Amino acid sequence: MDISEVRAFILHWGEMGSQWGVNRSVAQVHALLYLSRQPRHAEEICEALGLARSNVSNGLKELQSYQIVRRVHVEGDRRDHFIADADLWDMLMKITAERKKREIDPTIHLLGELAESLKGRPDVPNHVHERIGRMHDFIDNLAGWYADVRRLPKSTLVTLMKLGSRVARLIPGGGKSPI
Repeated sequence: MDISEVRAFILHWGEMGSQWGVNRSVAQVHALLYLSRQPRHAEEICEALGLARSNVSNGLKELQSYQIVRRVHVEGDRRDHFIADADLWDMLMKITAERKKREIDPTIHLLGELAESLKGRPDVPNHVHERIGRMHDFIDNLAGWYADVRRLPKSTLVTLMKLGSRVARLIPGGGKSPI
């Protein structure tokens, strides 16, 4: 699969991955598997992307931890093969859940501990206590909203996404500028 558009996609996905905090090699492995019709084994991935075996192995482990790539067995071949989740919505939800678990949940926990430890501390300016408390409440509310939205059926989420800002018309006073 050495089509110039495929190569461009893989390279761009690697660049975007690095912008999103994902190792470039990991993102390129994902792009290759996403575009592959058949499962691929690690040696094929190394050859197709020009990556070291260790980079591919680490990338496959990372992608499996996000549950967007899975190991499959191919009859007659003892090697492990890998395939990417092709359902874009499912992939988005898995990535979002994993990023929340790794990044947002520890932040909420830390901010909660900080807010609690600042209570009644005269040596800390009030604005510091207030801002840490507001940040904790904001991120905690955002995580609660995420949990609520995540429980909605996929069809509802797709409809909401397609509605965009027009969804504000359904809310009393929605769609009106606060200015």
